[in-house]
Amino acid sequence: MPGSVPQISSVDGDALEAEVDEWIALCGGDMQETIRVLVVAHNMLHSEVATALPAVSYGYSKGWHARRRG
Repeated sequence: MPGSVPQISSVDGDALEAEVDEWIALCGGDMQETIRVLVVAHNMLHSEVATALPAVSYGYSKGWHARRRG
């Protein structure tokens, strides 16, 4: 949802900051490039999940995805 910021409570704040700094450094300090790279990586992960989802049973996933109908 645009405008909302997800809460990441399971990640150590210092470790998260270090990882963010690392991504920015990898992109030469260019914030727009960093965001671009992270959006591409995010979309690739979504694609991988969408590819794997049909092969995972509802029971195996403990119901975290919708049942297939049909």
